[in-house]
Amino acid sequence: MATLNEAEIDKLFSGAPQFFARSQGRGSGAPYPSVAFPLNEELTIRDLTDHAQIEDDAWGCVTAVPRLIQRDPLSTPSPTSKTRPHFNSRCRERPSMLSMQGLDKGTIGYQAALELSVADALQEEQYGFDSLGSKAPVIVEQRQRLITSKDALRHMDDASIMEQLLKVEERYHKDYAPWRNKSQELYNDLFRKVLHPPTRVIDPKEPHGLAVQIHALVKVLAASNAWIDFSHVEWRIRLGQVLWGFPLDDEVSDGSSIDDGSDAQDRNEERYWLLLQILLACELLTRLDAITDGEEVLTHVLNKSDIHKFEKEANLSVRWSLVLARLWLENITISRTNAGPSGSSTPKGWLTTLTSKINLKHDHMYGAHYTDHTQFRHNAAAEHVYTIRGRYPERQAAGLLHFARKIRWPDLDVSATKLSESATALNEGTPINTPVPTSDTRRSSYFGGDQVSASKARSPVRRRKVDAALHTSGWLSKSYMSGLVLPGDTLPHVLMSALLENDDEAIASLGPTANLCGGFVFRGKSFWSTACIVGRVLAAGRGSAECMGWISSDVVPQKLDNGWLNVTVENVRGDVPKLGKKARIWGKTSIERESNVIGDADPSDILPADFIIPHEATYLNRPPSNIRIELKSLNFHAPFSSMNNTPSTDRSEWLCELNTTSSGQDYTASLAFSMSHDATNQDVDLNFKLLNDVYFVTAHPCAASSHVKYLKSPSSPTIQQIDVGGQDFKGKPSSPAHITGHPLHRFYTYTAIHLTDLINRPMSTSLEDLIKDIPSHGRSISLSSRASFANRPQRVLVIDCITGFAPPPSPDMLSLSRMSSLSSTFALEPTNTPPTQLHIPNPERRPSTGRSSLGRFERVDPPITTSPEVQMPLKTRRRQFGSDLEILARALCAARGWNAIISRRRRACLACAIREAGALGWRIVIRVD
Repeated sequence: MATLNEAEIDKLFSGAPQFFARSQGRGSGAPYPSVAFPLNEELTIRDLTDHAQIEDDAWGCVTAVPRLIQRDPLSTPSPTSKTRPHFNSRCRERPSMLSMQGLDKGTIGYQAALELSVADALQEEQYGFDSLGSKAPVIVEQRQRLITSKDALRHMDDASIMEQLLKVEERYHKDYAPWRNKSQELYNDLFRKVLHPPTRVIDPKEPHGLAVQIHALVKVLAASNAWIDFSHVEWRIRLGQVLWGFPLDDEVSDGSSIDDGSDAQDRNEERYWLLLQILLACELLTRLDAITDGEEVLTHVLNKSDIHKFEKEANLSVRWSLVLARLWLENITISRTNAGPSGSSTPKGWLTTLTSKINLKHDHMYGAHYTDHTQFRHNAAAEHVYTIRGRYPERQAAGLLHFARKIRWPDLDVSATKLSESATALNEGTPINTPVPTSDTRRSSYFGGDQVSASKARSPVRRRKVDAALHTSGWLSKSYMSGLVLPGDTLPHVLMSALLENDDEAIASLGPTANLCGGFVFRGKSFWSTACIVGRVLAAGRGSAECMGWISSDVVPQKLDNGWLNVTVENVRGDVPKLGKKARIWGKTSIERESNVIGDADPSDILPADFIIPHEATYLNRPPSNIRIELKSLNFHAPFSSMNNTPSTDRSEWLCELNTTSSGQDYTASLAFSMSHDATNQDVDLNFKLLNDVYFVTAHPCAASSHVKYLKSPSSPTIQQIDVGGQDFKGKPSSPAHITGHPLHRFYTYTAIHLTDLINRPMSTSLEDLIKDIPSHGRSISLSSRASFANRPQRVLVIDCITGFAPPPSPDMLSLSRMSSLSSTFALEPTNTPPTQLHIPNPERRPSTGRSSLGRFERVDPPITTSPEVQMPLKTRRRQFGSDLEILARALCAARGWNAIISRRRRACLACAIREAGALGWRIVIRVD
């Protein structure tokens, strides 16, 4: 048997995704996971993704990485700023929010699955920043040093800050070319109004150059214990709270020890320091943009030593400040008007800064050396009012309506106009220092003052659970309408908050507090955050929809009225020890080796017999046919603590009835199903408790090689011969076959089990016991002595949800996914026009999985980009999928504590899904049609 050469292997695995995790340089943190097609040059294959694309310009702030907006043709056109030189701060959120919405609803992508274990939420809280008001002494002292130092900050009152921000805004939106040659003018502006000039010569050749200015700004912004570090997720959502929140009305709880602060004076002081931080970051960003051509730094302006110094001194906090500065300059505009006479009505605006009304004496900060900022304010007779507004209120309002439409908000056709008008009006809101009326200003906290103690150790969580107080025209709505939302989980929170705060009936029905990582019932529908396991499971069903971190479903919990639901789950046992520095993502070599298309074999010594053709339907005893699964109910139960003391045999207490919801009460959820098939005369009742916080990953799409044929050995599961030339085999072939995807090297092993068989196994049966009891696949009869498999990845369990199951009741349910990604048209079923570009021969198709011959395989050809279906409007060519069967499969995994890959047969082959499981270190693949 001849070995396969490199060219033949390349053809064999053409269209197969390969999985990586690579470091991005010094100080970049955990490696960057990626999926690539190194054996292909066709864009239709290289651009395949496992996640959805951002569909609205208003949602672009959800991620810090460069992205394309796949605009819905039915949505309102959004204004965009002109293209300009763009300095890349090389700073991004973890997990990637682009990868947090997989092609299958309720799933995530490969990148997010690896990055969850090194998520930003796992960081320790920023030291000293434990309040929105007064800070710890170490913070006060450091800020005092910055103010009093001879080469740091000048004294600036708030009006001076606003004047300088206005000047930077005007500079940013002009052409950058002239500014590259005006370093002297920029130097004078910076060191006469914002900073003290350097006390020593930094660059003798160009003492007034941009390099000197950049160095001075980085030095101040990189000072420890002075500025908010937005790499910490607890401060990303609180950005809007600091700018336009009010004590007792803007409370938010996310498990951190940060006190909301009830003193308005302390809040004003913190707002002052935040605006100063934004100003410094904007000054730095405009200079970095000025020396950038595209995304490359101009070396004749900043030499290599200066670049190296910047990379060394610009810590993570500085880079996140640059992200904030970009958002500010792109989305915020400042207007200046003359102040009215004393006693006149306060002008409108989110941040109306009147130095005569805001006391900026920081006596407690500076002690005997306190600074009175009011002495630097403008002449009282010529005082200005500065108003901060969102630059694109129409874009944000259209994005809010788009979000409401995507999640199928009840009665939107009636309330759309009012919702849009109410949201747009927020851009002309009341001054930030005007208290929002409350029924009782002396009331206690919404959350009962039950903040986590700073001395209490916080258990690490991959996604923070956020509770927030809602009210009309609240700071969460204003954060969204401004567009000033930092990358990460914040956008899903403020999007849903804005939708609720601008729907009077929703606020009245659901109450003033929201569990933004749980779910709620409203007008006969349920809505769930993707951070909640109930949402991730129900997303697999008919009638569900997903958009920007939220899932809607027609499945409503039994005996529950409108209200919020807090769902309690346990962390997956195997995930807890693998967080932070012990996460799978750090094993770059293991990830690539355990997902390699040829395993760990020697590339020069590979035989056709080293491969098998994996398939989910390989049983000694054929499973029952005509299997039907029906979801009966979603039930909520007693708190988890009391449930642990409930005997499992006592179903009457477990299936308790609840008539009302309580925002402070935690519940556990379960799903009830019935199953019928030809081998039974009556329905079988099933119940699965959603006890574990498992995740589901969309198996990455692949494209089967165009000109590969296989000859299976009649006496072995391995392949006897491979023809990569597309010609017929010589001699008399026994069983030539076209397959749905790629072969699998025998380095990998898997066990296939039918869903009905798995259901019948006791819940106490471990994964290892399940795999031992069932014959495995992937090994040849005798292992070759020329290869070592000591580092073989763990065996994968493939759950067959295809064989013998009755087809969906509606023709529309035969489709593959709710949408295609920007280039994932492979996920769409072909219509009447056969593909013509890839020249793939038409395979012989089997009528159904249950009746097919095990020796023959089908391949579904990917449609080409020029096909009529791809040219149809986006809404027309999107197809819904989902079934109670898929809900059951996910519910079973949640009950057993199994993270799982969802492999859809006509989008991705089983071999590639098994290799992806090896990359992730996961053990479960759910194979669906």
